[in-house]
Amino acid sequence: MPKPAPPRAEVDHLVVAGRTLDECVQWCEATLGLLPGPGGAHPLMGTHNRLVPCSANGFERSYLELIAIERGKQPTRSKKQRRWFDLDDEALQATLQRKGPRLIHFVARVPDAHRAVHALAAGSPAIDRGAVIEASRDTPAGRLEWQITVRDDGQRLMYGVLPTLIQWGPVHPTDSMPAAGLELVSLTASHPRADLLREAYARIGLAGVDVLQGAPDLVASLRTPRGLVTLESEGY
Repeated sequence: MPKPAPPRAEVDHLVVAGRTLDECVQWCEATLGLLPGPGGAHPLMGTHNRLVPCSANGFERSYLELIAIERGKQPTRSKKQRRWFDLDDEALQATLQRKGPRLIHFVARVPDAHRAVHALAAGSPAIDRGAVIEASRDTPAGRLEWQITVRDDGQRLMYGVLPTLIQWGPVHPTDSMPAAGLELVSLTASHPRADLLREAYARIGLAGVDVLQGAPDLVASLRTPRGLVTLESEGY
């Protein structure tokens, strides 16, 4: 019997985190030369965001997410569960306070999140990408609904180079985003266990992200109004 094909994953969005969303907006203008479009709040996680489309060069329907904890808002999920993308991690927050907003992660779009989670768990070693939870928010263009993997401990895994998985409902955020003059040119991930990372990517059918052996890092090259800009996570 032929081996079943892996689920097909694509780069959905890059995650730039900041201590506050205002700092993210200022960073975006200073670094990329543009103002982000509107976003919204995530009551489940106690976070909020702003978005910028960057679809280009094979990274279709991709965008940049600027995200921060919404001060004074407690997540509606259990207090025993932490926010997504390691946003509750004290070391990460200290870095954001010291160095300002930065690229920390990326999210991969899959047609079947449960199947992709199972594919990672079936590997050797098994990777626990987390539970698939349902989330949504209302926008002027309609309601966004998605399923996304979030571990109870909120960890991104592998210093952020192993993507969170997302399965969108009938509407994708970029459907209503006007072009902003931002293009994703390339995305590269490096990790001391490059073999393990390549295997994980293969299990979810992720292509288009180069994998290198080295210190943990996620490097995104973007064409912006200020020219070519490179963002690095540097293992945070």
